[in-house]
Amino acid sequence: MADNNKPMMYLRYAVGEIVLVVIGILIALQINNWNENRKENNIENKILAEISNGLRQDLIDIKDNMNAHRAGIKACEYFYDMFTNKQVHTDSIDYYYTYLTQGYISIQNKSGYESLKSRGLELIKDDSLRNNIIKLYEQDYPFIMKLEEQDPEGNFHDSYFKEINNQISPNLIFNNYGGMESIQLPLNVTVAEQKKMLSYLWKIKNDRLLILSIYSKVLKNLLQLQSNIERINTKS
Repeated sequence: MADNNKPMMYLRYAVGEIVLVVIGILIALQINNWNENRKENNIENKILAEISNGLRQDLIDIKDNMNAHRAGIKACEYFYDMFTNKQVHTDSIDYYYTYLTQGYISIQNKSGYESLKSRGLELIKDDSLRNNIIKLYEQDYPFIMKLEEQDPEGNFHDSYFKEINNQISPNLIFNNYGGMESIQLPLNVTVAEQKKMLSYLWKIKNDRLLILSIYSKVLKNLLQLQSNIERINTKS
Protein backbone atom coordinates (compact mmCIF):
# COMPACT_ATOMS: atom_id res chain seq x y z
CA MET A 1 0.00 0.00 0.00
CA ALA A 2 2.76 2.35 1.02
CA ASP A 3 4.54 1.82 -2.27
CA ASN A 4 1.34 2.53 -4.22
CA ASN A 5 0.99 5.96 -2.51
CA LYS A 6 4.54 7.06 -3.29
CA PRO A 7 3.81 8.30 -6.85
CA MET A 8 0.88 10.31 -5.53
CA MET A 9 3.03 11.75 -2.72
CA TYR A 10 5.75 12.69 -5.18
CA LEU A 11 3.17 14.28 -7.49
CA ARG A 12 1.72 16.30 -4.66
CA TYR A 13 5.19 17.34 -3.59
CA ALA A 14 6.11 18.33 -7.13
CA VAL A 15 2.88 20.25 -7.61
CA GLY A 16 3.45 21.97 -4.27
CA GLU A 17 6.97 22.95 -5.28
CA ILE A 18 5.74 24.27 -8.62
CA VAL A 19 3.01 26.25 -6.88
CA LEU A 20 5.56 27.72 -4.47
CA VAL A 21 7.87 28.62 -7.34
CA VAL A 22 5.00 30.25 -9.27
CA ILE A 23 3.87 32.15 -6.17
CA GLY A 24 7.47 33.27 -5.62
CA ILE A 25 7.74 34.46 -9.21
CA LEU A 26 4.41 36.31 -8.98
CA ILE A 27 5.46 37.95 -5.71
CA ALA A 28 8.80 38.95 -7.25
CA LEU A 29 7.03 40.39 -10.30
CA GLN A 30 4.60 42.25 -8.07
CA ILE A 31 7.44 43.69 -6.01
CA ASN A 32 9.28 44.65 -9.18
CA ASN A 33 6.16 46.32 -10.60
CA TRP A 34 5.62 48.12 -7.32
CA ASN A 35 9.22 49.35 -7.35
CA GLU A 36 8.90 50.48 -10.96
CA ASN A 37 5.63 52.29 -10.23
CA ARG A 38 7.15 53.94 -7.19
CA LYS A 39 10.17 54.97 -9.24
CA GLU A 40 7.92 56.41 -11.97
CA ASN A 41 5.81 58.21 -9.37
CA ASN A 42 8.94 59.75 -7.84
CA ILE A 43 10.14 60.89 -11.28
CA GLU A 44 6.68 62.28 -12.09
CA ASN A 45 6.55 64.19 -8.80
CA LYS A 46 10.05 65.61 -9.31
CA ILE A 47 9.27 66.75 -12.86
CA LEU A 48 5.95 68.27 -11.75
CA ALA A 49 7.80 70.10 -8.97
CA GLU A 50 10.32 71.39 -11.54
CA ILE A 51 7.50 72.54 -13.81
CA SER A 52 5.79 74.24 -10.86
CA ASN A 53 8.99 76.10 -9.96
CA GLY A 54 9.30 77.25 -13.57
CA LEU A 55 5.69 78.43 -13.57
CA ARG A 56 6.38 80.59 -10.52
CA GLN A 57 9.18 82.33 -12.41
CA ASP A 58 7.03 82.64 -15.53
CA LEU A 59 4.27 84.19 -13.43
CA ILE A 60 6.62 86.99 -12.35
CA ASP A 61 7.71 87.67 -15.94
CA ILE A 62 4.15 87.66 -17.29
CA LYS A 63 2.95 90.07 -14.61
CA ASP A 64 5.95 92.35 -15.25
CA ASN A 65 5.20 92.42 -18.98
CA MET A 66 1.51 93.06 -18.35
CA ASN A 67 2.33 95.98 -16.05
CA ALA A 68 4.74 97.36 -18.66
CA HIS A 69 2.05 97.18 -21.37
CA ARG A 70 -0.36 98.99 -19.04
CA ALA A 71 2.29 101.69 -18.62
CA GLY A 72 2.52 101.83 -22.43
CA ILE A 73 -1.24 102.41 -22.63
CA LYS A 74 -0.95 105.22 -20.08
CA ALA A 75 1.83 106.67 -22.24
CA CYS A 76 -0.51 106.67 -25.26
CA GLU A 77 -3.10 108.58 -23.25
CA TYR A 78 -0.43 111.03 -22.04
CA PHE A 79 0.78 111.80 -25.57
CA TYR A 80 -2.79 111.91 -26.87
CA ASP A 81 -3.46 114.72 -24.40
CA MET A 82 -0.21 116.39 -25.43
CA PHE A 83 -0.99 116.28 -29.16
CA THR A 84 -4.52 117.59 -28.54
CA ASN A 85 -3.21 120.48 -26.42
CA LYS A 86 -4.61 119.23 -23.13
CA GLN A 87 -2.77 119.84 -19.89
CA VAL A 88 -0.12 117.24 -18.97
CA HIS A 89 2.58 116.99 -16.31
CA THR A 90 5.60 118.00 -18.34
CA ASP A 91 8.03 116.67 -15.72
CA SER A 92 6.66 113.14 -16.39
CA ILE A 93 7.83 113.17 -20.00
CA ASP A 94 10.81 110.85 -19.41
CA TYR A 95 8.61 108.13 -17.87
CA TYR A 96 6.01 108.10 -20.64
CA TYR A 97 8.61 108.62 -23.36
CA THR A 98 10.34 105.43 -22.17
CA TYR A 99 7.20 103.28 -22.18
CA LEU A 100 5.44 104.61 -25.29
CA THR A 101 7.04 102.34 -27.90
CA GLN A 102 9.06 99.98 -25.72
CA GLY A 103 8.83 96.29 -26.59
CA TYR A 104 9.35 93.23 -24.40
CA ILE A 105 10.51 89.64 -24.62
CA SER A 106 8.72 86.61 -23.23
CA ILE A 107 11.00 84.68 -20.85
CA GLN A 108 9.78 81.12 -20.39
CA ASN A 109 11.27 78.53 -18.04
CA LYS A 110 10.87 75.30 -19.99
CA SER A 111 13.43 73.04 -18.29
CA GLY A 112 10.74 71.05 -16.44
CA TYR A 113 8.72 70.56 -19.61
CA GLU A 114 11.81 69.56 -21.59
CA SER A 115 12.61 66.97 -18.89
CA LEU A 116 9.07 65.64 -19.20
CA LYS A 117 9.33 65.37 -22.99
CA SER A 118 12.63 63.52 -22.72
CA ARG A 119 11.02 61.00 -20.34
CA GLY A 120 7.82 60.76 -22.35
CA LEU A 121 4.65 62.80 -21.91
CA GLU A 122 2.77 59.68 -20.81
CA LEU A 123 4.73 59.86 -17.57
CA ILE A 124 1.96 62.23 -16.40
CA LYS A 125 -0.81 59.79 -15.58
CA ASP A 126 -3.59 62.35 -15.22
CA ASP A 127 -4.88 62.93 -18.79
CA SER A 128 -6.37 66.34 -18.03
CA LEU A 129 -3.19 67.56 -16.33
CA ARG A 130 -1.01 66.26 -19.16
CA ASN A 131 -3.16 67.99 -21.79
CA ASN A 132 -3.08 71.28 -19.87
CA ILE A 133 0.71 71.13 -19.61
CA ILE A 134 1.02 70.49 -23.34
CA LYS A 135 -1.41 73.33 -24.15
CA LEU A 136 0.48 75.86 -22.04
CA TYR A 137 3.94 75.03 -23.40
CA GLU A 138 3.04 74.17 -26.99
CA GLN A 139 0.26 76.71 -27.67
CA ASP A 140 0.02 79.52 -25.11
CA TYR A 141 3.72 80.24 -24.61
CA PRO A 142 4.64 80.21 -28.33
CA PHE A 143 1.70 82.52 -29.03
CA ILE A 144 2.73 85.23 -26.56
CA MET A 145 6.35 84.88 -27.69
CA LYS A 146 5.25 85.49 -31.27
CA LEU A 147 3.18 88.50 -30.22
CA GLU A 148 6.05 90.05 -28.28
CA GLU A 149 9.02 89.20 -30.47
CA GLN A 150 7.95 88.23 -33.99
CA ASP A 151 4.73 90.01 -34.91
CA PRO A 152 5.60 93.17 -36.91
CA GLU A 153 2.55 94.98 -35.52
CA GLY A 154 3.89 94.51 -32.00
CA ASN A 155 7.23 96.09 -32.91
CA PHE A 156 6.19 99.55 -31.77
CA HIS A 157 9.69 101.00 -31.68
CA ASP A 158 10.58 100.26 -35.31
CA SER A 159 7.11 101.17 -36.54
CA TYR A 160 6.39 104.40 -34.68
CA PHE A 161 9.27 105.74 -32.59
CA LYS A 162 11.12 107.67 -35.27
CA GLU A 163 8.13 109.63 -36.55
CA ILE A 164 6.71 110.37 -33.10
CA ASN A 165 10.13 111.40 -31.88
CA ASN A 166 10.55 113.77 -34.84
CA GLN A 167 7.47 115.65 -33.64
CA ILE A 168 8.40 115.93 -29.95
CA SER A 169 12.21 115.96 -29.84
CA PRO A 170 12.55 119.68 -30.86
CA ASN A 171 10.59 120.59 -27.70
CA LEU A 172 12.39 118.30 -25.23
CA ILE A 173 14.29 119.94 -22.37
CA PHE A 174 17.37 118.22 -20.92
CA ASN A 175 19.32 118.94 -17.75
CA ASN A 176 23.08 119.47 -17.51
CA TYR A 177 23.63 115.72 -17.09
CA GLY A 178 21.77 114.78 -20.28
CA GLY A 179 18.65 113.60 -18.50
CA MET A 180 15.25 114.29 -20.02
CA GLU A 181 13.69 116.84 -17.70
CA SER A 182 10.63 118.35 -19.35
CA ILE A 183 9.04 119.41 -22.62
CA GLN A 184 8.03 122.80 -23.93
CA LEU A 185 4.36 122.96 -24.91
CA PRO A 186 2.38 123.36 -27.08
CA LEU A 187 3.91 121.28 -29.84
CA ASN A 188 4.29 122.92 -33.22
CA VAL A 189 2.48 120.39 -35.42
CA THR A 190 0.14 120.74 -38.37
CA VAL A 191 -3.35 119.28 -38.40
CA ALA A 192 -2.17 116.54 -40.77
CA GLU A 193 0.79 115.70 -38.51
CA GLN A 194 -1.46 115.72 -35.47
CA LYS A 195 -3.87 113.25 -37.05
CA LYS A 196 -1.02 110.97 -38.07
CA MET A 197 0.37 110.98 -34.51
CA LEU A 198 -3.08 110.31 -33.04
CA SER A 199 -3.56 107.38 -35.41
CA TYR A 200 -0.22 105.93 -34.26
CA LEU A 201 -1.19 106.33 -30.61
CA TRP A 202 -4.57 104.69 -31.29
CA LYS A 203 -2.84 101.75 -32.99
CA ILE A 204 -0.26 101.27 -30.22
CA LYS A 205 -2.93 101.43 -27.52
CA ASN A 206 -5.22 98.91 -29.22
CA ASP A 207 -2.39 96.50 -29.95
CA ARG A 208 -1.28 96.66 -26.31
CA LEU A 209 -4.87 96.03 -25.20
CA LEU A 210 -4.98 92.96 -27.44
CA ILE A 211 -1.68 91.69 -26.03
CA LEU A 212 -2.98 92.23 -22.48
CA SER A 213 -6.15 90.26 -23.21
CA ILE A 214 -4.09 87.32 -24.49
CA TYR A 215 -1.74 87.55 -21.50
CA SER A 216 -4.78 87.42 -19.21
CA LYS A 217 -5.94 84.15 -20.78
CA VAL A 218 -2.46 82.63 -20.54
CA LEU A 219 -2.16 83.82 -16.95
CA LYS A 220 -5.45 82.14 -16.08
CA ASN A 221 -4.29 78.87 -17.66
CA LEU A 222 -0.94 79.09 -15.87
CA LEU A 223 -2.49 79.66 -12.45
CA GLN A 224 -4.95 76.80 -12.97
CA LEU A 225 -2.16 74.45 -14.04
CA GLN A 226 0.00 75.42 -11.09
CA SER A 227 -2.91 74.83 -8.70
CA ASN A 228 -3.55 71.38 -10.19
CA ILE A 229 0.11 70.41 -9.95
CA GLU A 230 0.32 71.49 -6.32
CA ARG A 231 -2.87 69.58 -5.54
CA ILE A 232 -1.50 66.37 -7.07
CA ASN A 233 1.89 66.75 -5.38
CA THR A 234 0.18 67.33 -2.04
CA LYS A 235 -1.76 64.06 -2.43
CA SER A 236 1.46 62.25 -3.24
